[in-house]
Amino acid sequence: MKVLVLGPGAREHALSLALSRDPAVTQLTCAPGNAGTVEVAEARPVNTLDPDAVAALAAGFDLVVIGPEGPLVAGVADAVRAVGVPVFGPSGEAAQLEGSKTFAKEIMAAAGVPTAASDTCTSADQAVAVLTARTPPYVVKADGLAAGKGVLVTRDLLEAENFARDALATVGSQVVIEEYTDGPEVSLFVLTDGTTAVPLLPAQDHKRLLDGDEGPNTGGMGAYAPVSWLPAGTVDTVMATVVQPVIDEMRRRGTPFRGLLYAGLFLSSRGPSVCEFNCRFGDPETQVVLPLLETPLAGLLLACANGTLADQEPLVWSSGAAVTVVVAAEGYPADPVSGDAVVVGELPEGVSVLHAGTRLEDGVVVTSGGRVLSVTATGRSLVEARTRAYEGVAAVTIRGGFSRSDIAAKAVRGEISVPKQED
Repeated sequence: MKVLVLGPGAREHALSLALSRDPAVTQLTCAPGNAGTVEVAEARPVNTLDPDAVAALAAGFDLVVIGPEGPLVAGVADAVRAVGVPVFGPSGEAAQLEGSKTFAKEIMAAAGVPTAASDTCTSADQAVAVLTARTPPYVVKADGLAAGKGVLVTRDLLEAENFARDALATVGSQVVIEEYTDGPEVSLFVLTDGTTAVPLLPAQDHKRLLDGDEGPNTGGMGAYAPVSWLPAGTVDTVMATVVQPVIDEMRRRGTPFRGLLYAGLFLSSRGPSVCEFNCRFGDPETQVVLPLLETPLAGLLLACANGTLADQEPLVWSSGAAVTVVVAAEGYPADPVSGDAVVVGELPEGVSVLHAGTRLEDGVVVTSGGRVLSVTATGRSLVEARTRAYEGVAAVTIRGGFSRSDIAAKAVRGEISVPKQED
């Protein structure tokens, strides 16, 4: 099978690594890729947001796997399907589940999916009025794509108002203001061919920039899997009350969702509640979920593309754990510095370094984005995986580079609990 992975980041590096281990994959290309993906996949230049350019590149491949949300929302999957190449990823219309918070809320309302009550505002004055009528904490979301940085949770009314104004001016014509939801967050990836849905292992992301979940939201500073504190039966509940109703509603509307449906969930006192939907593999959660998947990946993704997911055997998972820690560039997320050398020393057993914001410059790996590397480790336990991950971080040298020191720490210490369910 000839496979093309589309995208430049650590998620695409993780996908490429998983696909390179699949005996069915005879040729692997990552476009445009980065300084890390070239170790396992051929690099090809392409504008990932240009549907025609991607469709032309896809000719001759047996499967195209689209990594980032931008190309999906831009309709790249539609263009690839139009030239007869199977593609893992939803259509442009279906990708609006991530492309528009308002659309996602409409789908959830129609499907009866639990989510926070919200108001959609189209002007700063309207947003200020809605915020003034609410009590803190305030939750404000940009309606469009914002690279994981389009959400603010704050107790400061002025900060919330300013965020809403900025989002309306820079991201899109609407903002969504939600009620605050209590409880820890968890990410659930689900493979689907538009009818059948198969969950992957849940993971937990760490969105805030700094230790102790302080600082601004980011694209994600680290993650771990599995989530041992998750109550028994949670995944079954989410599949029945969230995932399948949304997939059924999308199909009913004539815009079936095929690919990876990512449900970001709060485990609240009222049960699982949707924080957001994404239309692709998440970053950095992909970096910890895929290393634990023992079932070959290519056949699963192709089955989603061609409508045969129900024919696949049950997934097989490793009994261990995985942790990834993001090493970010100086200035991230506001103004990351580029062009600094990236040096990776000897790595411990079970550790790999997945590239995100890197490029090759005269044969030297240098930074080219905010989240530079995902240092990922597997182990027999979460404790072992976490220890190895931070040993791997210590082997990385980037001028001004930094990472959080507490990824998965609360889980290791048993400090995460789900609020008691209300009667």
